[in-house]
Amino acid sequence: MADTGRILIWIQHLLGSGHFRGVAHIARHLSTQGWDVDLVSGGAPVRGLDLGRTRLHQLPPVRAADGTLSRIVYIDGKPVDASVKTLRRDLLLRLFAGADPDILLLEQFPFGLGEFGFELEPMLAAALKRPNRPVIVASVRDILPPRSATREADAVAAIGQVFDAVLVHGDPRLIGLEESFGFVPGIASKLVYTGYVGGLAPMPKTKPGIGSNEIIVSAGGGTFGPKLANVAIDAARLMQYVRRWRILLDPDAGPRIFRKLRARAPQWVEIETLRPDYRVLLSRSALSVSQAGYNTVVDVLAAGARAVMIPYARDGVMEQTLRAGLLEKRGLARVVSEELLTPGWLVQAVTEVIDGPPSIRKVKIDGEATTERVLGELLAGRREKARS
Repeated sequence: MADTGRILIWIQHLLGSGHFRGVAHIARHLSTQGWDVDLVSGGAPVRGLDLGRTRLHQLPPVRAADGTLSRIVYIDGKPVDASVKTLRRDLLLRLFAGADPDILLLEQFPFGLGEFGFELEPMLAAALKRPNRPVIVASVRDILPPRSATREADAVAAIGQVFDAVLVHGDPRLIGLEESFGFVPGIASKLVYTGYVGGLAPMPKTKPGIGSNEIIVSAGGGTFGPKLANVAIDAARLMQYVRRWRILLDPDAGPRIFRKLRARAPQWVEIETLRPDYRVLLSRSALSVSQAGYNTVVDVLAAGARAVMIPYARDGVMEQTLRAGLLEKRGLARVVSEELLTPGWLVQAVTEVIDGPPSIRKVKIDGEATTERVLGELLAGRREKARS
């Protein structure tokens, strides 16, 4: 069995909860494997997740003002002032000292979230001053947000000076980091691909038959969720009763939206809130219709579902567009751009995909297990070096 120890994970999600959910998979798996895990979150609280024996610590929460991620605000939208930065910095330093971690893992930093240097740089400085400093690891998704060449070079410099490894939670056979980061050669010696995270997540039991041969539409939330749900209802009506449709929408859409959608839907279309057994439904489905967020893609790949994807592409955010395009190139999805999303276009895409061969999953989706193994090897190497 690989070495285990104490690990402190820092995560800051700015818009939705996707990044936090991905890190939650890692934290839960590590804790079940005997690691002593402290998870520090700086974003809006996310409830209802299984973190195993992980200790969750909440910093004063902040978020992005909008999709451009250019301005940080309190959860209620008020501008963040210097006092909260000082409070977060001091609290994080105390948590670091109390956890006394063998491994310090930072989600996205230094590739992004540079605006949180006010709290991370003091913690990293404290880590480097320790006689037995922790292994310091950066953790990123398969696709990084766009950055200037100067900021990418700064990230490479920080990796070279401070970080022992960079864990990329993706599969290079599908998407390599070079697709979104131009300076990969500068960090190649520290780069480790873990596979996608979330494939090992336990699934709840589901009644037999639910989702069987259905078209499952994960509409999500925000302003796009109701739009996709309405288009899907009209597409289902155009296709007549070929198959049953099940449209899942974020509960934050509110009861009024749900009432309007249900009033419009033909009887072969079910409107529900997002379900914890979503992946089980996908595994039984005739087809998945969704956006192309990281966690959704892992669910689709894990289920081996045929897929139509409508990537989010507003405010200059191109992560989903790139991911969906590469999935389509590899025969794992059919992509419809949001600009072209009409009932007719959706019917065409669904018709093309639903009678085709099922998606062949050759993508690594056990990223939690590989992450645990790699961290154990890094820690064992550090301990061996300290003994010699």
